[in-house]
Amino acid sequence: MLNLYSENNHEIVLFHDFGTEAMVQANQVVIINNGEAMLLDPGGHKVYAPLFAELSSMVKPNGLKHIFFSHQDPDIIAAANGWLMVTEANAYLPSLWTRFITHFGVDKFAVHRILPIPDEGQTIKVGEVDLKVIPAHFLHSAGNFHVYDPVSKTLFSGDMGASLGMPYMEVQDFDAHIQYMEGFHKRYMASNRAIRIWIKTIEKLDIENIVPQHGAIMKGRENSRKFLNWIASLQCGTDIMPDSWDIPE
Repeated sequence: MLNLYSENNHEIVLFHDFGTEAMVQANQVVIINNGEAMLLDPGGHKVYAPLFAELSSMVKPNGLKHIFFSHQDPDIIAAANGWLMVTEANAYLPSLWTRFITHFGVDKFAVHRILPIPDEGQTIKVGEVDLKVIPAHFLHSAGNFHVYDPVSKTLFSGDMGASLGMPYMEVQDFDAHIQYMEGFHKRYMASNRAIRIWIKTIEKLDIENIVPQHGAIMKGRENSRKFLNWIASLQCGTDIMPDSWDIPE
């Protein structure tokens, strides 16, 4: 568990160690403002029980008001029904994926609390702060969003900025950190055009920190800017595909 921010009744906590070696490492984040909380990308069934126990010690039973699902992957939404059945929280999911989440077993009594996020994004009021839900389509999912917290000036960037296999949770040397990001981004991100659209969008924000859903966080304006500069020119996805594939023999 990492305490990312705590000031003036605004708190952000990151959980990063609830998985097993067979699972892709994933971060879960809770944002709390004046006793009201939003949980970001809560994860799958193996994560549910320990994460619920931790949150219960931090937030009153009726304090979890919002659950955010950035996209449809199982490391994000597989335990959706558990969260919806034991809380009264509303969940937010890209509109493109709302008819798919029921395949993870969401109960008919809870499905009405899964609210579609329009393609252009929205704001979600948590306590007294308006969190910004920012479009990040095709990075990597066709319907995909990030969350910006204007209090801590943190962008919760989903799979953008993800790293795998690094022996630390905070980037100190960005150039040395690239090796843990490069392969993932080349394979999972759709195209450099999608990346540039995203950068043009988030450049309107005042970003001090970038917190991805996998791997190490990038604290400080210098590391955040280095990441954006690096990713802006990355060729990935359809940019690096061959003209055709050989038919297997």
